[in-house]
Amino acid sequence: MATRILILGGGFGGFYAARELERIATMNSAQVTLVSDANFMLYTPLLPGVAGATLDPRHVVVPLRSQLRRTALVIGRVTGGDPDRRAIEVRRSDGEAVELGYDHLLVALGSVSRTLPIPGLAKHAIGLKTLSDSTALRNKVLDCLDIAESLDDPVQRREYLGFVFVGAGYAGLEGLAELQDFAAQAIELYPRCRAQGMRWVLVETRERIVPEVPPSLSAFAARELRARSIEIHTSTTLTSVTEREATLSSGERVPARTLVWTAGVQPSPAVGSLGLPLDDGGRIPTDRELRVLERPGVWAVGDCAAVPDPARSRHACPPTAQHAIRQGRLAARNIAASLEERPARPFRYRTAGVVAELGHNKAVAITLGVRWRGLPAWLIARTYHLLLMPGMGRRLRLLADWNVALLFGRDASSPGRLGSPTPLQPADGDETAPSVPRYLSADRAA
Repeated sequence: MATRILILGGGFGGFYAARELERIATMNSAQVTLVSDANFMLYTPLLPGVAGATLDPRHVVVPLRSQLRRTALVIGRVTGGDPDRRAIEVRRSDGEAVELGYDHLLVALGSVSRTLPIPGLAKHAIGLKTLSDSTALRNKVLDCLDIAESLDDPVQRREYLGFVFVGAGYAGLEGLAELQDFAAQAIELYPRCRAQGMRWVLVETRERIVPEVPPSLSAFAARELRARSIEIHTSTTLTSVTEREATLSSGERVPARTLVWTAGVQPSPAVGSLGLPLDDGGRIPTDRELRVLERPGVWAVGDCAAVPDPARSRHACPPTAQHAIRQGRLAARNIAASLEERPARPFRYRTAGVVAELGHNKAVAITLGVRWRGLPAWLIARTYHLLLMPGMGRRLRLLADWNVALLFGRDASSPGRLGSPTPLQPADGDETAPSVPRYLSADRAA
């Protein structure tokens, strides 16, 4: 019988592992199955571009079926696992529960937004982790401008013109920069809002923004944001949030109807249901060869795995796309090696560089130790994302979107939840309540 290789997760780690397994000639006798909650791989670093209306939502996803022709796809959510029986429980998109067996299991379930027990956070904040998050955020900004324009009271209008971002890492910085660019262009269509002006606030608990880059680049990024009248509050935390305002640890209350939470990530909740060992952060510990400790035939990569970092002793690799991609490829090769009774190779990748866009055609970047800022860094960032996107067709779509935005500006429309049908109104005597089909998940509905 063919060897059963089961991959959980269709993100960077799972996608590139499946593609590498298809490429390896010796895997012809293997049966590869990938379980994903959507039929696409989401290129998460481009979500700020979707929120900022420079990219079409369809152009930041890669259809799995078009890229993985020899991999069986199961669209559903992982609900549990039994390592002793080598079985995984999955609830398909139609609601049916199925059990999948395996000889080798690769866990690449990724991460979700990490939240804290802050009053009102879960109810009133928006994340920036999924496709639906980014489209909802864009729609929220336009809704706030529409409502503010209709109000006569400047105090009420101020609430709708306030925007708070909590977390100044890559996601928070790029999300804020793109969205502020978008709103600055859109507000020209709103005379009352333009006369009063918007307020943008960035809150970071650490001493400086984007601490992943050297202090000189962090300072450059801060200067660029402040030049656009964006307030930066470092060494500050969020203490509570309501529908109308955010309260900071400094005691300041910021009137705002929009609060975006980008303060870190945590492993997908499904990871805890697999019966595998977890570290204090909820990730699956692995050895340098990506094998899960004390579980033969089980491997883990990406944000949900605590893979030893070759660049930092006694630390796990950071949750970045560049690490997940290379871990996925290596896991595929090591699985193939184990089937052929060859030794597995350790993970040796060290971060080659970082990029963070700041809007206004500016960015900060590090490539092979060289520091870049301004327009050159922005060009490097765009080129990096263009080359990393799988498929020539997807790259051309990105290039077209970026050039259209540069020439004609950003589209200031609020299309709503694309993909969600409007329920039909029941006729007289029909008591059947309209419903949205179950197969429309949150991301695909975006």
